[in-house]
Amino acid sequence: MNNLLIQLDDVSFNYGQSSILKDINLTVNKGEFWALIGPNGSGKSTLLNIVLGLLKPSSGTIKLFGAPLESFKKRERIGYVSQKSNSFNSGFPATVVEVVRSGLTRKKGLYKRFNKNDIAKAMEALEIVGMSNFAENNIGELSGGQQQRVFIARALVGDPELLIMDEPTVGIDQQNVASFYSMLNELNREHGLAIVIVTHEIDLVTELATHVACLNKTMHFHGIQADYTKMDEVDISKWYGHPVRRVHQSHKEVQS
Repeated sequence: MNNLLIQLDDVSFNYGQSSILKDINLTVNKGEFWALIGPNGSGKSTLLNIVLGLLKPSSGTIKLFGAPLESFKKRERIGYVSQKSNSFNSGFPATVVEVVRSGLTRKKGLYKRFNKNDIAKAMEALEIVGMSNFAENNIGELSGGQQQRVFIARALVGDPELLIMDEPTVGIDQQNVASFYSMLNELNREHGLAIVIVTHEIDLVTELATHVACLNKTMHFHGIQADYTKMDEVDISKWYGHPVRRVHQSHKEVQS
């Protein structure tokens, strides 16, 4: 059985004359939790967009679930959560369960009606993220953290094997960020969901992630979390582009 979900081989991306990504190699397997970190402008979101098929690489090859990206058709195997706080209209007239249920459109087809089983699937996804009690609330009534949990439920309702998230804690108040990552940890450890997350919450997510990828135009490190915590802070500062100080006792990093 093939456990390989994402395989990038020498992937580069240029925008005009500018090199955004260069010779990126990365593999993600079933059950892994990857934290993709790096400074602003390092190409993290671009890399996700390439994996999702929204951008075409300038060179290199990409495989999803063992199939070349160009011929990969089973998009429902991948759930995606974007930086919703920058674009979501909180006045959108839909209940929480309706938002989650809409995540089944890809599987069912655009014009097929939802049935009782679809509602049950939506409620099951809401239960997983701890939001079932808010099913009939309007989505705009929820806090930023609650809304993001709903959007994760929407990504989960189609039973994906891989969840990709681009800075999902944008717009979530800091006191709820830790519980948000605790939920992701449970999805990974107890439900076996593979996760790839772009984040600036380095101190939190690298304690939960099984693997870490350090990106700044090129891939400076990708491997297991234990090896990442052993990296020298001078080396990290070089690829990060500014001084980084590691607090060794808790494996946390802060900018200095």
